[in-house]
Amino acid sequence: MNLETLNPEKWVDKYADYLYNYTIVRVNDPIVAQDLISETFLAGLKAKKNFKGQATERTWLISILKRKIIDHYRKSNSAKGQAEMHISYKDPDSEGDWLEENASDPFDRTAEDLMENEELRLAILDCMGNLPDRQAEIFTMKTIDGFDTDVVCKEFNITPSNLWVTIHRARKSLMECLEKNWLK
Repeated sequence: MNLETLNPEKWVDKYADYLYNYTIVRVNDPIVAQDLISETFLAGLKAKKNFKGQATERTWLISILKRKIIDHYRKSNSAKGQAEMHISYKDPDSEGDWLEENASDPFDRTAEDLMENEELRLAILDCMGNLPDRQAEIFTMKTIDGFDTDVVCKEFNITPSNLWVTIHRARKSLMECLEKNWLK
């Protein structure tokens, strides 16, 4: 098994932009987003002895960040006298809001979860094989490898707008492929 290792000295350079983009759409406040990312890096440093290397650094940091975002909304909602956070979702069987407490803990994984994640990973890779080469390369470099927007744009000689259109089209194609081939 190839285990991933942590390199905290490079986290800011490698992941800050990705974590910021992930956070800003969820909290819609640049200051809060920056604070949550700082808290994530600090929590990652404190918990690095718990890192098992079964996920990438970025995936591990995102899982920490997700908990930080949830905690942020819990605190915000408790300050308003509400004890829970509602999350909108779409599900073919039921649609609407559900309490955050119903969400699974990302650190509580069973063998079945790991097997399903591996199946999903293989399905995504298979679906990526159906994307046009350039689209797949841009998607991989930006979304999977986490390169900064400027780097990807320079590499492919495209504008940021072109980049995001390409990413959107790739995501849409991947989702359609996954719905057809993996979620059946």
